[in-house]
Amino acid sequence: MVRKMADTGSKSWAATVLTLYPDMFPGTLGQSLAGKALHDKIWALETVDIRDFARDKHRNVDDTPAGGGAGMVMRADVVGNAIDHVYGAKVSGDDPDKMDKRPLIYLSPRGKPLTQARVRALSDGPGVVLLCGRFEGVDERVLEARQVEEISLGDYILSGGEPAALTLLDAVVRVLPGVMGKQASGEDESFETGLLEYPHYTRPAIWEEQEIPAVLTSGNHKKVAEWRQAQSEELTRARRPDLWEKFRKESRQTD
Repeated sequence: MVRKMADTGSKSWAATVLTLYPDMFPGTLGQSLAGKALHDKIWALETVDIRDFARDKHRNVDDTPAGGGAGMVMRADVVGNAIDHVYGAKVSGDDPDKMDKRPLIYLSPRGKPLTQARVRALSDGPGVVLLCGRFEGVDERVLEARQVEEISLGDYILSGGEPAALTLLDAVVRVLPGVMGKQASGEDESFETGLLEYPHYTRPAIWEEQEIPAVLTSGNHKKVAEWRQAQSEELTRARRPDLWEKFRKESRQTD
């Protein structure tokens, strides 16, 4: 069953999620900024139930792993039919301008780490098709045959691809034009400049005997900018030495 949360035929950024649990969507994406943007048709969301493409009366989507081992593996024929349904439904004749050019992404712990740069690249495109795995994963043959890109959120295991899909979509949707109130609010965040974000403060000026750093209330915008840059560098050096080394190398190359 295909469920559309918004009109994916519009010119808005469109996401399609292939899943065994379509009721998990839109989930948190129906709230706050993402939910308002969905309602305003800045982006569109549909889910496709992978079980609808099973070929037996029990709607089986998985089978035992070849070579033995624990768990089950999602079948290539079932997943392949679901993928072909999504992309085939978007193709009209042989006109390349009418073909679905959205990337097909499988949320997998063995994929390339999701970065803010990839998030930005996805937001600049027409949308995305996300494949959510379950059990031990998806038959490798369908990943190769359909040229699936694998993306990981981190070095840990989730119960399925759906929570990862929600996270990826949240990251992309929030940077779509018109979603955040002030575009600048997204430009100074962690990872946008290669550094972690500087600390934030607001009223009251004194809380539990702790004061806001004086430079932030000085009115001197140049000194505020310098303080924030120094704080970002210090935090990155202390907490993410990997990012710090990358930032230093890139900075030397541009000097």
